[in-house]
Amino acid sequence: MKYARKDKLLAGLGALWLAMVAVGLGALWSHATSPGATGSASLSWPANTALALHRDRFTLVMFAHPRCPCTRASIGELDRLMADCAGRIDAHVVFFKPPAADPAWNESGLPASAARIPGVRTHWDVQGVEAARFQAETSGDTLLFDPSGHLLFRGGITSARGHSGDNTGRDAIVKLVGGGAPRLNFTPVYGCSITDPTNQCKTSN
Repeated sequence: MKYARKDKLLAGLGALWLAMVAVGLGALWSHATSPGATGSASLSWPANTALALHRDRFTLVMFAHPRCPCTRASIGELDRLMADCAGRIDAHVVFFKPPAADPAWNESGLPASAARIPGVRTHWDVQGVEAARFQAETSGDTLLFDPSGHLLFRGGITSARGHSGDNTGRDAIVKLVGGGAPRLNFTPVYGCSITDPTNQCKTSN
């Protein structure tokens, strides 16, 4: 009887542990697949932006928070995208910077990773001025414009927060640059708030 009670207790504890793990994993997955806010950008290149629109090729603009762990996957997907569209896209990655940021802010690895991608120029966006001009709210928000400044695509280029791999956003941009018509011209953006000065988001990656 003593051992039977002990076995039941262990079985109960095991079931409780499994239930807690399932709840935790469910919460993580729910967070990973919850998109951030997406602004309603104008259908044309903002007249007051300091960024340059390329007149001979497509121009891509990605807005990012340098301390958002979700955005590491977006930068990785941008690297793949630029390789697939070599020579046909001029890209800007614009990183948010608070006006009173400490020196360590500039040492984030994400801007350095983006700057190493051929065809990409990185910029610091003090107080989110450029993000406001393009109405970008979530890190990883990506916009593609044609040479005349017409918006062709807006959205994220990952399938979830911090998850790399094939996704609708990257495929849409590659198709547009190749002269095709994608299934979607708008996709959810999986990332953290661009203008959050702390950005404590945590992902499974």
